[in-house]
Amino acid sequence: MRRILLVLLVVLAALAGVGLWLFYFVGTEQPFPADAIVVLSGNPGRPAKGVELQRDGVAPVLVLSVIPPLTKKIARLCSMGHTVICFHANPESTVGEARTFAQLAKQRGWDSAVIVSSRFHLRRARMLFARCTDAKLQVAASDTTLSEYLRNVPLEVGKLLDQLTLNRGC
Repeated sequence: MRRILLVLLVVLAALAGVGLWLFYFVGTEQPFPADAIVVLSGNPGRPAKGVELQRDGVAPVLVLSVIPPLTKKIARLCSMGHTVICFHANPESTVGEARTFAQLAKQRGWDSAVIVSSRFHLRRARMLFARCTDAKLQVAASDTTLSEYLRNVPLEVGKLLDQLTLNRGC
């Protein structure tokens, strides 16, 4: 019985370690200068992180993935001209965002980007963007609450497994 408990404890510790590596200990480094900052849709706190990075001089262009209808704040950002580019990904997914960014990067000659998303989403987002573009990619985490982790990590596990096994293309 003690052996079974010990094995269970080791398995749980390993799962916790892998989970922390996959969904928490990512996006903690300060991004270095890039051609664009790409803010993925989803969490309403993500655009603020992108704006902060642009203000800090990380990149001259802020690229926002938006899903209509736009809030007044996002509509205002999207109307700022050549320093902000807004797009609606088709499909509305991280894969769609990666494909759209790859097209923009090719058209505009971008060689590097900082991807902004919730911390639990960054590792998968970087993987999907790397499948679609040769641009050098970094990630930056927006603020993420505990409730967002609890709601989204189980979904991220499923999506990550799907994209590591069945859907491996761009």
